[in-house]
Amino acid sequence: MSKNNNKDANNFEEKARDLSNVSKKELVKRAKNFSKQYCVGKNEDFRLKDYETKASFNLGPEGKPLVNETLQIGVDALAALQDILYAQDKWSLLIIFQAMDAAGKDGAIKHVMSGVNPQGCQVSSFKAPSPEDLDHDYLWRCQKHLPERGRIGIFNRSYYEEVLVVRVHEAILKGQKLPEKLITKDIWEDRFQDIRNFEKYLNRNGTIVIKFFLNVSKDEQKKRFIERVDDPDKNWKFSAADAKERGYWNDYMHAYEELIKNTSTEKSPWYVIPADNKSYARIAIASAIITALDEMDLEYPTVSAAKIAELNAVKKALLEEKD
Repeated sequence: MSKNNNKDANNFEEKARDLSNVSKKELVKRAKNFSKQYCVGKNEDFRLKDYETKASFNLGPEGKPLVNETLQIGVDALAALQDILYAQDKWSLLIIFQAMDAAGKDGAIKHVMSGVNPQGCQVSSFKAPSPEDLDHDYLWRCQKHLPERGRIGIFNRSYYEEVLVVRVHEAILKGQKLPEKLITKDIWEDRFQDIRNFEKYLNRNGTIVIKFFLNVSKDEQKKRFIERVDDPDKNWKFSAADAKERGYWNDYMHAYEELIKNTSTEKSPWYVIPADNKSYARIAIASAIITALDEMDLEYPTVSAAKIAELNAVKKALLEEKD
């Protein structure tokens, strides 16, 4: 560990140990400060190489309990905010995860959302479009799974595949039933514009959109692929097609850079999360979600005086009830 990493690790450890004693307001403030370093926002000069795949420090194995404790504090804070979101029933939050294979999307969703009431959260995964999907516009299949008011919706992959894998493998585009005259040199710019407008529309109707790119390194992906081959319980997670896609790594990185640069906005930002350390990535993700929920100014619904009187009457009747 370098001197700088050691200093950063000590700072993280000091702040993390203090989390259990801070107020909810202070916890949200710290989450905002922590997550903003990974928020792209509106940045036309965005370059993916400016963002690390590794956390700026490594606490080592002995620091794992502290990292897990920090994540749990974040999960608890997230669950509390989600409860108010559900009760208020006005806003909704759409969280999009995009990444290369083995970057940790499934694990992040599992661990970060572990404390959320299942009634208020829904996860949708998107693979190759079905024949029915291809008979509609490319946003159609995702629109069907948008979260209702009061809920958090999670997209494991999304409509961004249409400016990602389809861009890397343009042969796919030719099989999507589009009229030939619509497949022009401007198609990717057109789709970026479509997506920006779609997310602006969602925002104006009470659905906030935040997007995570789990930025894993090629070396770390290789390590995780080998682990999946060596572990019989993880064999199902791996296929030869996953390894084949590694051959297009540079093409994918270019596509990610372009889509993030062109679709990250102040109200629907991308977060580029260092994903080589899974635990650290999950803390960063939880912090960003807490930030998004807090900015909705959530409050439990106010109960009218008439309703309170009705509740008190019911309570009185229950107390006076005879066995």
